Parts: sequence; C-alpha cells; structure tokens
Amino acid sequence: MKKVWMTSMIKWLILPMFLVSVICGAPVETKAEDSLNLYVDAAILIDADTGKILYEKNSESPLGIASMTKMMTEYLLFEAIEEGKISWDQQYSVTDYTYKISQDRRLSNVPLRQDGSYSIQELYEAMAIYSANAATIAIAETIAGTEENFVKLMNEKAEEMGLEGYKFVNSTGLNNEDLQGMHPASTGASDENVMPAKSVAILAYNLMKDYPEVLETTKIPKKTFREGTSDAIEMSNWNWMLPGLVYEYEGVDGLKTGTTNFAGHSFTGTAQKNGMRVIAVVMKAVDANGAGTYKARFDATRALFDYGFAQFSKVEIVPAGYKIPKNKTLPVIKGKEDSVAISVKDPISMVIKTSEKDMYKPVFTPDKKNLEADVKEGTVVGKVHLEKTEGSDYGYITDKAAEVDVVTTESVERASWISLMFQGIGKFFGNLWNSTTDFVGGLF
Repeated sequence: MKKVWMTSMIKWLILPMFLVSVICGAPVETKAEDSLNLYVDAAILIDADTGKILYEKNSESPLGIASMTKMMTEYLLFEAIEEGKISWDQQYSVTDYTYKISQDRRLSNVPLRQDGSYSIQELYEAMAIYSANAATIAIAETIAGTEENFVKLMNEKAEEMGLEGYKFVNSTGLNNEDLQGMHPASTGASDENVMPAKSVAILAYNLMKDYPEVLETTKIPKKTFREGTSDAIEMSNWNWMLPGLVYEYEGVDGLKTGTTNFAGHSFTGTAQKNGMRVIAVVMKAVDANGAGTYKARFDATRALFDYGFAQFSKVEIVPAGYKIPKNKTLPVIKGKEDSVAISVKDPISMVIKTSEKDMYKPVFTPDKKNLEADVKEGTVVGKVHLEKTEGSDYGYITDKAAEVDVVTTESVERASWISLMFQGIGKFFGNLWNSTTDFVGGLF
C-alpha cells in the first residue's frame, strides 16, 4: 500500500514538472518587431517607394508634431513655386511679427533685421536645415499673405492628401504661447499642431514623392546663413543622424526633427541603403529611464532603420507575363473564339521579409465578367494585387494595395453574322435539349 502511495505521489510531482518543461521548452514564434523595445508614444516605418507599412506602433493616435510641421510648409512652398506663384529669388520684407519672433533665441531662429530683405531660397534653407521659425513664418506670409491664411492652406492640403487626425494652428509647429500673442486669430493661445504618426508618414511620403529635391537641402549638415555679411550665422542641422554628425547613420539624408514640451522629442527620418529607401517616424521618444532626449529619438529611429534594412528587401513576387491560376482566360462573346488568354502586364515587386515571399498570392479583379469581340491584344481587362495568405500584414499608408494591369495576350476577332446565327441556333437547341432532358428526368 505504501509503495502504491509513493508511486502516485511521484506521478503527481513529475507530471506538472514535465508539462512546464514542455511548455517552456517549446519553440515560440516571436515577431521581430516585438523585440524592438521602442520607448516612444508612437512609431511607424514605411517603404518610401510604395508606402508599404513595415512596422507600426500606436500609429493612429493624434500626438504633437512640433517642427515636423515644417514638412507641410515645405510642400506648400514647392507647390507654390511649381505653380509660378512665387520664385526662389523673390525677396521678402521683414514684418513686425517675423522680426520679433526671430529675436527670440530660445527658439530655433536666424535673426532677421527689421529693415531687412531676404530671398525665399535663403529662408527655405534656414527652415529646412536649422528649423528656423521666423523664416518659416516669412515663407507662410509670402505664399498666403498672412500666417492665418496659410494655416487654412495647410489644413486643406492635409485633407487633399487623405491625412487623418490632424490639426494645424500655425506654420512652424511651435506652441502658440511662443508666438508672443501674434498667433493666428482663429486659433487658441496655447494650441499646438497634432497628427498621428501614420499621417506624418503620409505627409513625408508625399513630400519626397512629389518634390524629391527637398533632400538636396535636408542632407546638408551645416551651412552659414548670410555668409560673408555681418549677419552671418552658422546653421547646424538638427538631424544628428546625417553623415559626419554625432549619431550618423549610413544613407540618412533627411528629413525633419521636432521638439516641444507637448510633442516631446520626435523625428521623421529617411535613409537609403542597398537600393531601398525607408521613412521612419518616432513620436515622443524617451530613454530607458523615461527621460526625453535628442539621443532617445535617434536611438529609436536607428532601431527602426536597422530592422527595416535587415529584415526586408524588395522582392519580385509576380513576373511580367504571369498567368494567374484559375484565371488564365476570360470568356469572349460574339467572337471567333469563346475565350481569350490573359496575363499580368508588368512585374509586381514588394518590400517584404524575404522569408515570407511564398505567403503572398496574386488576386485578380476583372473589369468585366465577359468580353465582347472584337478584342485586341494588350486590352486591359482587370487588375491583380497581392494578398498575404497567413500572418498579419500592415498594408499601405494609402490603404491601397500595389496593383498592376492584367491584359489580353492575343486578339479575338468578331465572328461573322453567319457564325453568330449558327451559334445562336446551337445555343437555342442546346438549351432546348437541356430543358427537355431535365423535364424527362423529372418524370422518373
């Protein structure tokens, strides 16, 4: 009896230990992005070419954006120049507003003379390199007459871009409290610009896509404002990840930092390596002790860049001329042939984890269920996009998957009226025969 009791006790002791060892020892699939350990309120990483989202964390919550705001001011500046509304060599005469703000050295600024005149080119460089706030307001006034009118343009452009959760109250990203009571009249005295990380990424994506020349300026680590004059001042780029600066990272050439008490330490960075460019946004970055620092935002950005370049690559998933299984042909009516061969016109490439290539399958969406002859070779008959068959997929910042045309690979001529007549007769008797056999079959 004692022996049986001891055997039972051993079983009860060993069984839980065995189960624990099995559970703990079993391989657990962990997502690489879960191990990033970013100390940020929000973050997102995208492929700059397609807008494919590679990583995101709390990316849809509106947060302060501080001087990342200036990317919208830059976009509207490039657009105004493209449309011929202003020019790079156009001169700006300093107003009381921009003069007073420019003298506040607590803010990032290049001092402007009260009776001075400055070109849009040099004001733009001060904004893009040194995040100069008075220079930014000067650009806003040049484009729209007043900063208040410019803010309306900012919000209109944000809606046009499809941004969500945004609120622009000034052109700089400063808190309105820093504008010495001269903030736009329609905004609150302590208002500040806000936007989710995803919308910031969309803004950066559009800026770089429509005006890639912005990188020619944002990549400049240092430049002297008004060089050779008594007003000369050295402008050091706040993007310390640029080559030669303290937190340099290979391939970084933009884009915009942002820091206020409300927004914390934030950054929209972009880097290019091995033929792939990514855009990273980090918002309200802190260190392991919870303190917001310049280093913290660059550390978080570095982690995103490392993750993106190490884990992802641009892969051709569907080659040109690919015939989609179960969709190799489309029906054709009134043609000499009753179907036409179709295939993917151009290759489909996507930035994905290399190990997940086989998880993406092409999905065909036809424009019409049937085609009517005469059908020409190369006729677009639908679209094909890629869908992930297992696991999560973040999609695209524009909520639109990359897709390419599907086209006919041959022609199908229209059948003659005699052929069409006999086809009609054949269909009539075929339908009649089917109806008759169904009727007869029903009797039995």
